[in-house]
Amino acid sequence: MVFLVSPTGKTLALALDPSSSTFDDLRLSIHALLRIPPDRQRLILSSPSRLLQPPDTKPDGGRTPLLSDLGVRPSSTLTLHVPFFGGTLVPPPPPPVAVAPPAPPSRPRLDFLHSKPPPNYVAGLGRGATGFTTRSDIGPARAAPDLPDRSLGAPAAAAGGPLGRGRGKGGDEDEDEDGDEEKGYDENQKFDEFEGNDVGLFASAEYDEDDKEADAVWEAIDQRMDSRRKDRREARLKQEIEKYRASNPKITEQFADLKRKLHTLSAQEWESIPEIGDYSLRNKKKRFESFVPVPDTMLEKARQEQEHVTALDPKSRSAGGTETPWAQTPVTDLTAVGEGRGTVLSLKLDRLSDSVSGLTVVDPKGYLTDLKSMKITSDVEISDIKKARLLLKSVTQTNPKHPPGWIAAARLEEVAGKLQAARQLIQKGCEECPKNEDVWIEACRLASPDEAKAVIARGVKSIPNSVKLWMQAAKLEHDELNKSRVLRKGLENIPDSVRLWKAVVELANEEDARLLLHRAVECCPLHVELWLALARLETYDNAKKVLNKAREKLPKEPAIWITAAKLEEANGNTSMVGKIIERGIRALQREGVVIDREVWMKEAEAAERAGSVATCQAIIRNTIGVGVEEEDRKRTWVADAEECKKRGSIETARAIYAHALTVFLTKKSIWLKAAQLEKSYGTRESLDALLRKAVTYRPQAEVLWLMGAKEKWLAGDVPAARAILQEAYAAIPNSEEIWLAAFKLEFENHEPERARMLLAKARERGGTERVWMKSAMVERELGNTEEERRLLDEGLKRFPSFFKLWLMLSQLEERMNNLEKAKDACESGLKHCPNCIPLWQSLARLEENIDGISKARAVLTIARKKNPQNPELWLAAVRAELRHGNKKEADVLMAKALQECPKSGILWAASIEMASRPQRKSKSADAHKNCSHDPHVLTAVAKLFWQDRKVDKARTWLNKAVTLAPDIGDFWALYYKFELQHGDDDKQKDVLKRCVAAEPKHGEKWQAIAKAVENSHDPTEAILRKVVIALGREEAENNRQ
Repeated sequence: MVFLVSPTGKTLALALDPSSSTFDDLRLSIHALLRIPPDRQRLILSSPSRLLQPPDTKPDGGRTPLLSDLGVRPSSTLTLHVPFFGGTLVPPPPPPVAVAPPAPPSRPRLDFLHSKPPPNYVAGLGRGATGFTTRSDIGPARAAPDLPDRSLGAPAAAAGGPLGRGRGKGGDEDEDEDGDEEKGYDENQKFDEFEGNDVGLFASAEYDEDDKEADAVWEAIDQRMDSRRKDRREARLKQEIEKYRASNPKITEQFADLKRKLHTLSAQEWESIPEIGDYSLRNKKKRFESFVPVPDTMLEKARQEQEHVTALDPKSRSAGGTETPWAQTPVTDLTAVGEGRGTVLSLKLDRLSDSVSGLTVVDPKGYLTDLKSMKITSDVEISDIKKARLLLKSVTQTNPKHPPGWIAAARLEEVAGKLQAARQLIQKGCEECPKNEDVWIEACRLASPDEAKAVIARGVKSIPNSVKLWMQAAKLEHDELNKSRVLRKGLENIPDSVRLWKAVVELANEEDARLLLHRAVECCPLHVELWLALARLETYDNAKKVLNKAREKLPKEPAIWITAAKLEEANGNTSMVGKIIERGIRALQREGVVIDREVWMKEAEAAERAGSVATCQAIIRNTIGVGVEEEDRKRTWVADAEECKKRGSIETARAIYAHALTVFLTKKSIWLKAAQLEKSYGTRESLDALLRKAVTYRPQAEVLWLMGAKEKWLAGDVPAARAILQEAYAAIPNSEEIWLAAFKLEFENHEPERARMLLAKARERGGTERVWMKSAMVERELGNTEEERRLLDEGLKRFPSFFKLWLMLSQLEERMNNLEKAKDACESGLKHCPNCIPLWQSLARLEENIDGISKARAVLTIARKKNPQNPELWLAAVRAELRHGNKKEADVLMAKALQECPKSGILWAASIEMASRPQRKSKSADAHKNCSHDPHVLTAVAKLFWQDRKVDKARTWLNKAVTLAPDIGDFWALYYKFELQHGDDDKQKDVLKRCVAAEPKHGEKWQAIAKAVENSHDPTEAILRKVVIALGREEAENNRQ
């Protein structure tokens, strides 16, 4: 193969062998291909670049030389040049004259272009150039590969000699021709995509080692740069693809949300969807209707459908009248159905067939599962079974030692109803594969009950070491004695089978089981379950011996040590439990066993579930600190205890806290966690003991003293609570919390005089503002108005910035019907507490009652300017407008409020309640979008579900609200009211119990009722019921309006 570059730049391939083809053959091939005469062809060999020209003398025979002799190799590239035609005819040569000396050349000679440069020559070195320049840098330069002989052309030009063929210019135009030749390139020369620049400007130069090295360096640089740009290119391409897909989404993506909603459509809605283009049935033109006579076949069919048949046909009687013959099944075209099924099966069989040898490559194991779901109902399936039978027959004949093939063939015959043939096939399978237990088990299954024992007997005789066959033989026996006899016979052949030992032990009584297990541990000494089972059946002394032997046989098994600890605990030796676990862990570590803390904690939880609490505690004490850094111990142990508590492992969590408290004796947080655990899952005695121990190590922790006193008070032991508080006061003499707790204890137990004395002592010792507030509360309950006013005035002189005292003074004047003085109290309080929202709300309410809505608007506007972005003030303004029937003004205020406070849950909840019924759904969606976890929004949405009678959803949302905000009593009251209406007694009791445990203190309606004087001593349950009644009255008033 030789490549040729045509004058047009196109590369052609010539089927010539340089070693057998001559130069004339090459020219003739070019002539046949391009229609260029051989004498006009000028061929240039690219590498090395030189003119391909045969010698003047031809070898013997007159043939031109071979191409290989001219330097042409396989896959060489030749460039074809054609000289230009035109000009004048060549004149005859002049007569010979005397030879004159040649004229000096008019131009410098260019012979140096064909000469080899001197060694170590670098172009431009004298001008400061460094490095090297390759063809890749210059580009596809083109040079004239056939430069004229300047030695002959110069004299001819000077003498104005005759013009040769191909030179159509005369006179001065010859100079232009020579000028073009001086340029050193041919205009028709093209860049060769195969050889690169080898035929370009430096075609005559040699391709030496420096050029090769330079090309390798540049190629490495190109690869390096391409790899660096690859990530950026791929990222840019990915970004462009994503941008294109985002701007040009597929239709399936555009309508994906609508398609997901189609599952909600009912069958009637599907049927009511009109056809395409059928937009209006009313405007539809009535088409022309034609009537034709009804065929007789239709009339006959209608007659048969209306006919009442009281007798069974012969086919139905043969089937007992309980089955419908398949021929009467209304099938439209049985032939088409059969052909379709046959086509599908043939395709499957063709796919399973080997195209080379024709042998089947079906997997019999997979075919077994298909046979289980197969049921014959028609002749078509019978033909399928015939094909499958033929297929499996080839499987068993080509590979008779393949057990699944025999099993599949037998099951196929079983499905076809030929049980006898199935038994014969599986019998042949047993003969061909006597050492396969699956074949024998299948034969046992297919055999009749009388023959099954004989089949399985032959099987165990052929494979006496098969555990599966012995277990199957035991299943065939109905008497436990015979089952035990068969299993013992199997143990004679397989004495190390744990499965057989377990089965025979389960059938034996306790005494026989003990003897069998003694033999079992001798035959299977490395199986820990057998040792543990034997230890459970033995007496205490023998069990210890058994466990010691098991420990010798299995020194790396921790279950033996745990069982030993449980054994000691079960026999009352709790003191030995910790020692055994400690020794066991040390022994396991000596054997190289890694102590995994998580695994041992699971063992502790398992021991707790088994009732071995001491073992659980011992495991925790000895393993809880393994692998835990010293600085992480507190955090890790508390987290482990909380996880155990979530899983219900209370004793394990209690053991973890107990161990943590031995390490961190003065950590109040751990004492509180342990106290909460005892409060939730322990007894009052255990909690009291824990708190007594806690205050011993942390006597300065007020919360521990208060918790102990509260537990005693809740238990009804008020003297014990007083004693604890006295001890706490002795330990922390200047603690205001202790004083207030003592006051609350006396106040709640209807001892106002004792409470007044405690508060008087606290005031003498310089109590804080809370002491003065509590003192005023006591006087208010006792009805001492003057004393209450005196205490409030004195307290305000001491603490003028405590807003609650101003509020109490305003409420006192309001109770006395001194509204002006109440307003003055609020105004005075706002001078000291300008950012107190309750004072602003109280003042606005008083102004509304005295001077009407106008003055209240002004107060609330001033309040909003001084306290921007406050949702309570906006809500107060909205409610004031609603109370006076200004619905439009209220809507405007609500819109402004939501713009200023877009994340306020109370505003969104009020907006939902204010909206009309059709708009509430959209409002609730917007509210949930902005405040998805706000309890006020959740409660408002629950009310909507409640109104729509969606009980389950309403209950779920109310439960979320009380879970997020258990301290707000209004939510508990609404939840309890809902359960009273839609729940049963259990749900009502559960809500009531949870509310009492939460002890809510806040809520607009809850505080109004709980802080009333007449309700000051009521328990949480009574306050909850009163709030529910108040909610009912409010709902009734709203319905009337």
